[in-house]
Amino acid sequence: MATELPAHPYTALTPTHRVGNGYLAALGLAQFGIFVAVLSPVIVSMQLKAQELRPDDPASVIGTVLPIGALGALIGNPVFGALSDATRTRWGRRKPWLLGGILALLAGLAGVAMSTDMVSLTLAWLVCQLASNAASAALIASFADNIPEAQRGRASSIFALAQNVSILAGTYGAVLLVDNLPVLFLAPGVLGVILVSIYVFVTPDRLPDTPPRPFSLARILQTFWTNPVRHRDFGLAWWSRFLIILASFLFTTYRLLYMQDHLGLSAADAVPAVANGVLFYTIALFVATAVSGWLSDRLRRRKLFVGGSTLLFGVGLAILAVAGSVGEFYIAEVILGFAYGVYTAVDTALVVDVLPDPDKPGKDLGVINIANSLPQSLAPALGLFLLGLGGGDNYPALLWGAGAIALVGALVIIPIRGVK
Repeated sequence: MATELPAHPYTALTPTHRVGNGYLAALGLAQFGIFVAVLSPVIVSMQLKAQELRPDDPASVIGTVLPIGALGALIGNPVFGALSDATRTRWGRRKPWLLGGILALLAGLAGVAMSTDMVSLTLAWLVCQLASNAASAALIASFADNIPEAQRGRASSIFALAQNVSILAGTYGAVLLVDNLPVLFLAPGVLGVILVSIYVFVTPDRLPDTPPRPFSLARILQTFWTNPVRHRDFGLAWWSRFLIILASFLFTTYRLLYMQDHLGLSAADAVPAVANGVLFYTIALFVATAVSGWLSDRLRRRKLFVGGSTLLFGVGLAILAVAGSVGEFYIAEVILGFAYGVYTAVDTALVVDVLPDPDKPGKDLGVINIANSLPQSLAPALGLFLLGLGGGDNYPALLWGAGAIALVGALVIIPIRGVK
């Protein structure tokens, strides 16, 4: 039987009360904690692990392990989102999945650090993806539970900042710990446990008054689907998210190898160059998110920000395609950072605005997050195909292809009708 907790304006199923800075700070810390734990391996440390396991062909490790792990994310996010909707405990419905997910992620990272072959590495990374998506699905559902429409742009900006600062932290952590791979994998996981625990213990999580429907195989299968014809705006938002994430991961999956193979840097020089590029990227992202989320709320406009930033992201990828020096790489990173900052500052708000059922956000936000996870599975394989055109190491083909994908992602925003 569900345990009734006191009603709280922050956790009304259709939130109308403004949240305070303390809640927003805890939300940002939790987002940072999850993503610093799971993205640090993707950005640098997994590529170093690949070179350790197969120094003659590290790209094959990346092209195999990351897609399989991303399939775990593809499955996990909508299922765990729906499970959190249906959960009834004395602690709430989101918190058990947040805390359980981040602890399981730490265990998975320990497995990655200790892996000595492709099979164990792949299985450990699959655990990491399932666990991180259990936590992130609950967190984004908590966002929808708690944030009123008038504050969604600002809260979306905080989400974006936290996620991208986690990339910066993970990259510079790699610079400091490049010779100690076990600590490089485990330290972000420990930090993630601490920061998610703060959110779990300081924020409310009221249970709905209505009991959940029994969970069945049919309902599990339904968690992967929201009808894009009946909910057209939601479907278009899904495709926009899918395309820009695919464009982004086509580059970031191979960023370190791009620096080595395309620009000719050694591993010792490439890691700090990547870190500097991510720093410039993040500074530009800070500038963009500091203004765009707030401005989107004030102007009551979402599409202009999301579509325009996606187009600009494609321009940055095109610059990378013709770059011949580290300086040009840095210029492209600034453009990419600014564009992605605007995008992420507003896109979460746009998605929440077009949810088919705002009272049950976990399931539909899980479907949206397939658009985050599926590109991570497809990008390494598609990237290998593009790199192989013309004889191999064809980074211009990789980046022009990514830029074209971003352009399409900008165009699909235009027909959305439910938001301006």
